[in-house]
Amino acid sequence: MELVIENLSKTYPNGTKALNDVSLRIEPGMFGLLGPNGAGKSSLMRTISTLQEADSGSIRLGDIDVLHQPERVRQVLGYLPQEFGVYPKVTAAELLEHFAVLKGISNKSERRQVVDALLHQTNLYNVRNKNLGGYSGGMKQRFGIAQALLGNPRLIIVDEPTAGLDPTERNRFHNLLAEIGEDRIVILSTHIVSDVSDLCRQFAIINKGQVLYTGDPLQAIEEMRGQIWRRLIRKEELSSYQEQFSVISSRLFAGQTIIHVHSVAQPGNGFEGVEPTLEDVYFARIHAAERVAAKSVVA
Repeated sequence: MELVIENLSKTYPNGTKALNDVSLRIEPGMFGLLGPNGAGKSSLMRTISTLQEADSGSIRLGDIDVLHQPERVRQVLGYLPQEFGVYPKVTAAELLEHFAVLKGISNKSERRQVVDALLHQTNLYNVRNKNLGGYSGGMKQRFGIAQALLGNPRLIIVDEPTAGLDPTERNRFHNLLAEIGEDRIVILSTHIVSDVSDLCRQFAIINKGQVLYTGDPLQAIEEMRGQIWRRLIRKEELSSYQEQFSVISSRLFAGQTIIHVHSVAQPGNGFEGVEPTLEDVYFARIHAAERVAAKSVVA
């Protein structure tokens, strides 16, 4: 089963163009949708999951026309939205069983087996009788994955799942996502670059509703080899360097600022070449698109 998105566009009533002619082809496995906040990631996820309509374009999941057959999509969809609320005074086992009923698992014995299996898979079985209000952020996210897995979905969408998690819970969540992404389509929507580099065989960069790049993370890094340069500067020099060079990122280090510059040639004295990362790919693509947009406005 393959997810094919073609020429998808969506403009909200306030005039915001959330999706602008988006086209993607997504095969089984982990697919990363990478972009800053407000890039259109959640709009795309909500459209795929039939929570909102598109203005134009098409989405097909295998033989399902997603935009015109929402009920068929929901039968094979698991969705963990960015804001996932729970009933704080209900236990994980009780709420998951309730969700299982809504998913159509009517046989009580079968439902109990499914719920127990999912609680084991998400490492929540030992706290299944604890009220969800007492769960940590990571535990709630794992519960969210458990409910998304009900009904053995062929497409799973997780929107910003690791935001706010501590390193231990984030690592545990990564392992869980890697496990469930082996034989179905799992779309991971995030602004955290390392989530994509750690988990995904394919990814896309999206910004301001447009797809800027799609491909293999390792290939994307390879294409950037020899084009990323680093220099340590004083903080007050940053604006000057941004005027002279294509500065794609900067960060503080020991009271000074490290800048990364994208250039096909040595940009000047004091710069050293560095091995590119997916973060460099991401920042370079975003920076290039913003420069093009700025020039078009001036023109």
